[in-house]
Amino acid sequence: MKHITDIFFDLDHTLWDFEKNSALTFKKILSENKVDVEIERFLAVYVPVNLEYWRLYRHEKITKKELRYQRLSKTFQALEYNASDDLIDTLSFQYIEFLSTFNHLFDYTETLLDNLQERYKLHIITNGFREVQRKKMKASGSFNYFEHIIDSESVNVKKPNPKIFEHALELAKVAPENALMVGDSFEADIMGALEVNMHAIHVDFDKKYTHLLCPIVHHLAEIEKIL
Repeated sequence: MKHITDIFFDLDHTLWDFEKNSALTFKKILSENKVDVEIERFLAVYVPVNLEYWRLYRHEKITKKELRYQRLSKTFQALEYNASDDLIDTLSFQYIEFLSTFNHLFDYTETLLDNLQERYKLHIITNGFREVQRKKMKASGSFNYFEHIIDSESVNVKKPNPKIFEHALELAKVAPENALMVGDSFEADIMGALEVNMHAIHVDFDKKYTHLLCPIVHHLAEIEKIL
């Protein structure tokens, strides 16, 4: 990867510790709304439900509004907890409102960005909600590392749609052979980037994947060694 000039990062699950910050947010809002469900039990159901609804959202099968409501509704149904529409709406609003107040980044994130910004232009490509992603980055101190923040809502398509990668490349004024995508999602980040002939590094903290399409790292510090 000698000719890389620009590095595009995914945000959630790659740099920003989504599961940890999400769990802390739910612990706060469930308690404040007196929802009598143990947080561990809630998360055990919610996490896979949320991933499935994000998959549907990524493929344009549901709207943003449906995602926010259904992931909570289906979770409470599975838990056999009688949650009213008003409660679900309140939790949905508060979750988005408070999520960015918890700002745990993955280990080595700041060191990695400090080191890379001396040699590369850094950018973000995210499917996350526009109003939330910038709050997360500003609150966590990562915002100023990046020249461009490309979110799916501003482009009207989501990763892995090639249009969002093509838009990002055009915005950064870089050719795909000089661009690198770093992300955790095999489908959205890796396959999406490779389809437009970008380079890719697959961040796999949980060691779930084995493939030869691009380098796989299990810790962010490994990225510098590859570069």
